[in-house]
Amino acid sequence: MDVSQTPARDATSARPWWAVVAVMAGIFLLVTAEQLPIGLLSQVAGELGVTPGMAGLMVTVPGVVAAFAAPLLPIAVGRFDRRALLAGLMGLMTLASLGSALAGSFLTLLAARMLVGVCIGGFWAIAGGLAPRLVDEASVPRAMTVIFGGVAAAAVLGVPLGTWLGEFSHWRVALGSLGGLSLLTAVALWCWLPRLPAHRPMRLGGLARQLGNRGVRVAVFATALIVIGHFMAYTFISPVLQEISGIPLSRIGSLLLLYGAAGMVGNLVAGRIAGRHPYRAVLAIPVLLALVVLGFPWLGTTASLGVTLLVIWGAVFGAISVSVQSWILRTATHTEAATALMAFVFNLSIGLGALLGGRVVDAVSLSGALLGAGLAFVAAAWLVARTPARVVGPPT
Repeated sequence: MDVSQTPARDATSARPWWAVVAVMAGIFLLVTAEQLPIGLLSQVAGELGVTPGMAGLMVTVPGVVAAFAAPLLPIAVGRFDRRALLAGLMGLMTLASLGSALAGSFLTLLAARMLVGVCIGGFWAIAGGLAPRLVDEASVPRAMTVIFGGVAAAAVLGVPLGTWLGEFSHWRVALGSLGGLSLLTAVALWCWLPRLPAHRPMRLGGLARQLGNRGVRVAVFATALIVIGHFMAYTFISPVLQEISGIPLSRIGSLLLLYGAAGMVGNLVAGRIAGRHPYRAVLAIPVLLALVVLGFPWLGTTASLGVTLLVIWGAVFGAISVSVQSWILRTATHTEAATALMAFVFNLSIGLGALLGGRVVDAVSLSGALLGAGLAFVAAAWLVARTPARVVGPPT
């Protein structure tokens, strides 16, 4: 374990699991903010006069900004206390949410979404590797499952409830409601987290050295392929369900809730497996994802089959965050640097996936965007060929 993982528990951290919950809440809100436009795509496109492919930039822009914020923000702040940084980022998220809700044009909305990207990247880079600093070593796998449960909870509660709120009232209300919740989370982070000084401040050279680590390099490349393929398709899940499966728009919010519930199950199952067998957990994800998504245009042509495939899809992708982070904890020599690098790749891949999917949807068809999941098969082949032995076997 590197020094950046040294537990920071002291007299101010008598209840470490409340700190874990606060970090999970931050992850929950940020992932909700990043993906909520997927459920509101049709509404925003109609009101602001842009195509669905152009509206997909609401996902692309924060994804790309988050990618660069993930490594650069921790470097810029040096030894600045991570508790203050995380609370400050949630405060910025409050302003970004209000700006999104009040945007008078699509360009203004994208500018607010850029701030959302800064919050996502900076928060994820720090929060992803915090579990060893908040709880004892034996509890780390469970703490990681809780923290990354925020990703699945965003899909279960955040995105579906936000989509429902947007349908019931207005998309601006849905985006603006994130502001108040972000402010509450900022207060919780400040009150419940212990002081978290950076014992080993990140440097650009340290990020580059992580790519020299074969285990980290394999995980980074595989994750990029999986996430790009997923978001090429999932960004447009609302029109996909409507046009391929014949499901009305009024049911999309409830189906995204089902997708998220499946994601929580996937996160819990992966959390149990990945702690001892991260290779098995990560390898299963691209194989299953490719089979489900590529088969959607042919198998998801009725409402019942479309819903079935959506549930499997949610369970598979819900497993990725905790599985990959378990891999990183086993292979990285500097956990915060490797987590920042992974956050860079993950968020850039979200942006690239949404962008590529949007171009395909506008130029070809919705079904064409689903073909991006073929990248997951490439990821599986890469994992089989290049994974080092220390990841394949159980921990020593």
